[in-house]
Amino acid sequence: MTLPDELPAGILPVDFDEETELRQTLNQQTAQLTWRELQRFFAQGRVIWVRSGLDLIEIALLIARDDADRIASVMTAQQVLPVPDEQAQHWFTSDAQLWAVVVKPWVLVQDVDD
Repeated sequence: MTLPDELPAGILPVDFDEETELRQTLNQQTAQLTWRELQRFFAQGRVIWVRSGLDLIEIALLIARDDADRIASVMTAQQVLPVPDEQAQHWFTSDAQLWAVVVKPWVLVQDVDD
């Protein structure tokens, strides 16, 4: 199969090696942290909650690639959102462990049991 000389408008070629490398890097940088370790980032408004049912690394990839349409879609569905104060309080009270990965300037978090 050969690629056309020009791709249709809005279609960008994907460098699979670059994509794979980014996915591996994000996966390697993902760690379990307590909410208390993340509070200072929450205070700065930089913590994003990825709800259960979504793949934390896939959401991190969307943000790293600045895929605005897909990010908007999951945010509209309230599946990815800034951590509400009530949730932060719950995590603080329960001394929750969360998966976390940084995609500057954001820290994405997800419950460990997801």
